Amino acid sequence: MSTHVLPGPAPVGLRFHPLRDSATMLRRNLRHMLRYPSMTVTLVGMPIVFLLLFVYVFGGTLGAGLGGGSGGRAEYANYVVPAIILMTVTATVQGTAISVAMDMTEGVIARFRTMHIARVSVLTGHVLGSVIQAMISLAIVVGVALLIGVRPTAGLGAWLATAGFLMVVAFALVWLAVALGQVSKSVETASNLPMPLVLLPFLSSGFVPSESLPAGLRWFAEHQPFTPIIETLRGLLMNTPLGNDAWLALGWCAVIALGGYLWSKKLFNREFSR
Repeated sequence: MSTHVLPGPAPVGLRFHPLRDSATMLRRNLRHMLRYPSMTVTLVGMPIVFLLLFVYVFGGTLGAGLGGGSGGRAEYANYVVPAIILMTVTATVQGTAISVAMDMTEGVIARFRTMHIARVSVLTGHVLGSVIQAMISLAIVVGVALLIGVRPTAGLGAWLATAGFLMVVAFALVWLAVALGQVSKSVETASNLPMPLVLLPFLSSGFVPSESLPAGLRWFAEHQPFTPIIETLRGLLMNTPLGNDAWLALGWCAVIALGGYLWSKKLFNREFSR
């Protein structure tokens, strides 16, 4: 007799509690994060290394090209930090894909099938846990950026808007990472599939103005999703006009979140119903 939880109405006396089950799965993921802090340290370490590299090694030269040659290392630090912030989010979602792949390949899902829990809670726990991890990582990276001389001109309202916007970005990219983790056949594959997300900020306006790029690369930079996201972050932090970038960024986030959610749900329902 199978002990799998079958789709359909719950038996009398047993009801699904998606919120309660999601909270349980969230606690599971947070405990895993606390038990293995090396993962968070590794994910935060890469953006910090890039921040120090671009500010202290390339900052003087690249900063001289900003503002018609009147810039410097300090100005370039302010310019590059939005790209580093976005890289922090993409590094975190790479860890999400790995975590999901571990669940899918190590038999945890088979265990969940025998438990009377809401299916959605398994994915929701990963998503909420990863968003929390992303915000913690962002706080560390922003703290390092302030220590090395980054000086945003944003007021309190702009900082709150920046935090809210970053939560939206993290939420969208995490759903995509959850799908990538499920489609991976191994943990190694899951660590490689999100790599384009880590590399895309380099092909945007994150490190140099898109106007300085060759024609073909400039076109790509101006039409890929990370450029408006970075420009929105830059505008919020440096108190400059956002223009249409904010709407484009939110639109891209909506598309990525919806696509990642639908893809994740399809993959998970197929796996959970086996």
